[in-house]
Amino acid sequence: MTEASHHNLVRSELSSVPEVAEGSRDKGPLEAYGGERPAYPEWAEAAIAQTPEVKHFHVDGAKLELLMWGTIGQPGVLLLHGNGAHAGWWSFIAPFLAKSGYRVAALSFSGMGGSDWRETYTMDLFADEVLGACDEAGLAASGQAPVIIAHSFGGVPAIYTALKAAHRVGGLILLDSPIEPPGEEWKGPPKRTAPNRVYATLNDGLARFRLAPPQTCDNHWALDHIARGSLKQVEGGWTWQFDPFLWNSFSPMIMSERASRLQVPTIVMRGGNSFLMEDRVFTYMKTIFPMGTGFVTIPEAQHHLLLDQPLATIAALESSLAGISILPKTPMRG
Repeated sequence: MTEASHHNLVRSELSSVPEVAEGSRDKGPLEAYGGERPAYPEWAEAAIAQTPEVKHFHVDGAKLELLMWGTIGQPGVLLLHGNGAHAGWWSFIAPFLAKSGYRVAALSFSGMGGSDWRETYTMDLFADEVLGACDEAGLAASGQAPVIIAHSFGGVPAIYTALKAAHRVGGLILLDSPIEPPGEEWKGPPKRTAPNRVYATLNDGLARFRLAPPQTCDNHWALDHIARGSLKQVEGGWTWQFDPFLWNSFSPMIMSERASRLQVPTIVMRGGNSFLMEDRVFTYMKTIFPMGTGFVTIPEAQHHLLLDQPLATIAALESSLAGISILPKTPMRG
């Protein structure tokens, strides 16, 4: 594959991306269920049934959505979703981490999920949202700085946060969040001019929901869960929660230099079958992250590893959290 991975990454969590879907009549795997919920495995039902505490807080005028599990005073973990997604992507992951003895929170970035939209977005502002979420959830109450776990695009503001306030970040675990070799860096998505489509019914919206970039996912229950959290009711029907104009104000972000300056313990994790983090990208990333960075591959997982291999992802996260506390502060490369 020769095209830059981040050109796909900015759309990788948008399960019915307007640029792709608005002119298409293609539907996703949930269409077959006619609005009914697929069968959920018992373990997932039990996890989702552990209803999080929901809190809203403000950063620079925007009200942000925050979900929380576990007890304040336990070591803190903040979960960051990918582009166009929402905090509910972690609903069947977070309870396992909380059961393992962590205070866990999941943030919906501004312009996504149940958080407010803004006129203008910046990565520095997203970093402020991350730090605000850590404060609001009490993630440092144990006396240790919290670990940030970030999927895909979420890894970008996670890195920004660790550079902006290293003393407030206990470590990073980046899930399938690629940084490309020189010449293949993400140049930014196309600018949007049209609003998100409004569907007449919730069922119509669910039927349009699909993963991009395309990948197989036999766990239709996971797709159903995140799809329902991706839609909101508006006048005339249902539409996607994300701000379609979010990326119009962004400039290209070259992350390789930033990654090399990290000074917090870091683990880079990928899906073994992810085409966004194929071997050439993973190998390149090993040359730019600081010495001491851990690199982990989850076999058979694709880019959306939370969805297609959730139990393996949970196990990998639990072991990584146990080990990241003993990693040294990672020195910068010379």
